Amino acid sequence: MAVDEYRTDDEQLDALRRWWSENGKSLAVAVVTAVALSFGWQTWQASEEQNLAQASDIYQALLRNISIGAPADESSKYADELINDYAETTYAQFAAFHLAAIAVGMDKLPEAERQLRWVLKHAAKGSDSAQLAELRLARVLGASGQTEKSLAILQGGADGHFAAAYAAAEGDVLLTAGRNDEARLAYQKAMALGGIEGSASSSVSQKLQSLMPAAVLNDVPVAVETVDETENQPGQGE
Repeated sequence: MAVDEYRTDDEQLDALRRWWSENGKSLAVAVVTAVALSFGWQTWQASEEQNLAQASDIYQALLRNISIGAPADESSKYADELINDYAETTYAQFAAFHLAAIAVGMDKLPEAERQLRWVLKHAAKGSDSAQLAELRLARVLGASGQTEKSLAILQGGADGHFAAAYAAAEGDVLLTAGRNDEARLAYQKAMALGGIEGSASSSVSQKLQSLMPAAVLNDVPVAVETVDETENQPGQGE
């Protein structure tokens, strides 16, 4: 048996007093710190909720401007505010997507690349936002003539419903680069993966048919499903 088991109440009390004398101050500090941290956590959480609500309001203003066809600079001011002041929110990521789209429309591909790389820096790895940013970045790089960098992204693969879109984009980049045989294989992969719909189906099918030898055209489906590359609204995939 341990000696402690033979201690009398007085001995145990004395031991407790000595322990408190030696450790009481640090314990008290720890308790105060724990209480402060608990209060701090609640305060931080409330602040984060308020921060998110403010970001949501700005994002809704951005969407309203887009829906009414407001000038790009008016929409951009809301996007810039989200990126500069609410960088850690999903709303900021979608604001960067918006600015990248404006840049592409104005043929400012380096600026589009900058915005998409910003999204990749802030989005969770493997999230829908990250995969969409990679997909669009690859297209921007391909359009800029940076074929190998674009293919390195696309051939890295994507999970789930983005896989077919990556393959279709790979086909587009290869076709632009004049690598028709490789482009045909990429389009065939996109068709095999499925999960696509809308006008992209006709686009992929037409491109594939244009690359197929005439003898096998009759075996090519007219329509294939395509992945929707539209931006996810905040809260999806994050």
